[in-house]
Amino acid sequence: MRGIGSKEKVRRFLLANIGRVIESHELQTAADGAVQYSRRLRELRDEEGWPILSHNDTTDLKPGQYLLREIPAGKTLPQFSRSISARLRAEVLDRNGFTCQMCGLTPGEIDPSTNRKVRLHIGHIKDKTLGGKDELSNLRALCSTCNQGAKNITSEKASAIWLLSQIRRAGQDEQMAVYEWLRRKFGDSKK
Repeated sequence: MRGIGSKEKVRRFLLANIGRVIESHELQTAADGAVQYSRRLRELRDEEGWPILSHNDTTDLKPGQYLLREIPAGKTLPQFSRSISARLRAEVLDRNGFTCQMCGLTPGEIDPSTNRKVRLHIGHIKDKTLGGKDELSNLRALCSTCNQGAKNITSEKASAIWLLSQIRRAGQDEQMAVYEWLRRKFGDSKK
């Protein structure tokens, strides 16, 4: 399939495997090893409306598994330009301390959901399909796992009082894990 882009290769592979659970390594192989196969998958799902299921959609699938249950209807969703500038991207990452704002992982750490190194993306707090803008106040750093699962379902950032209530409710082991994470992130010094 020389001369065909990775998105088209992923498209053809999915169409040839309708109804079968597909592993992420199969998609990467189908895309001739392209590391951006997951982005192409999201584009098919988000921009073209393909009903591709993942572990975020059903408990029948594990992380890294996908399922195209039926032939896509052919409708396309509104296209959005990828207009987040490098400068705005850098501002978001810097403001968020190069940390996923949902799970707290940082680049290079191993994501326990995928056993792969964490990569950060810029995600919208209020999705563009719901009227969200490409502006600093509506953007946040998210790891690949959280970014894929967050589409159109996450609310505003959790408040400090809510976070504290969750930590207080947790068991001692979980509280110690939070403490150790905060100590590594901010050190032992008080401001």
